[in-house]
Amino acid sequence: MSEIIREDINEEWAHTGVVKAGDFIFTSYCVGNIGESIEKQINGAFDVLDERLAMFGLTVDSVVKIDALFRDIWDIPTMEKVLKERFKSGNYPVRKSIQTEFAHKGGENGLLFQLDAIAYAGDK
Repeated sequence: MSEIIREDINEEWAHTGVVKAGDFIFTSYCVGNIGESIEKQINGAFDVLDERLAMFGLTVDSVVKIDALFRDIWDIPTMEKVLKERFKSGNYPVRKSIQTEFAHKGGENGLLFQLDAIAYAGDK
C-alpha cells in the first residue's frame, strides 16, 4: 500500500484539509470569503480547493466528485455559474448538494457555502 500523505493540518480543530491516499486526493472544509455574497464564498471555496490541489500538482480538471454544502439550497444556480467558469473544459465532476445549518460563529450572515472534493491523482 502506498503512503498516506496529510497536508493543511489544523491541530486546534483536529482537522486535515487535504489527504492523498493512493491515486486519490480528498479535500474537505474548502471555504473562503466568509461573510460576503454567496458567489464570492463559492469562488473563495474553489480558490482554497485550487491551493490544496496544487500541493500535489493538480488542477480542478482532476476533480471527480464534489459535495457542496449550502446554508440555502436555492443558491445552486449560483454554484452552477461558478462551475461553468472554473471547469472550462466542460469535464464536470459528479456532485451532491446538501442544505445545512453550519455550526459557525457568523450564523446566518457568516458561512453560506462549503465544498469537499475528491480528485484523481493517477501517477502524481
